[in-house]
Amino acid sequence: MTKVRRQIQRQHREDPAVEARRIARIRKKYADLTKEQEALSRWMTCLKRAFHKVEKLQERITRMERQLTDLEDRS
Repeated sequence: MTKVRRQIQRQHREDPAVEARRIARIRKKYADLTKEQEALSRWMTCLKRAFHKVEKLQERITRMERQLTDLEDRS
């Protein structure tokens, strides 16, 4: 029975120009990622503020409806 010989896997070096482009692309991706994370953070701040405003308004409306119902029932 014969065994398949394993080949030694060695990383071959890329051309320096290709490697430089790859590194530049990675840096650009990191910069884009940071920019998008900052934009998301700003949006989340606005959304949280809007969400809490809606909650307060709903509570206020519920309280007013309850007060109206109580006043109507007493009459």
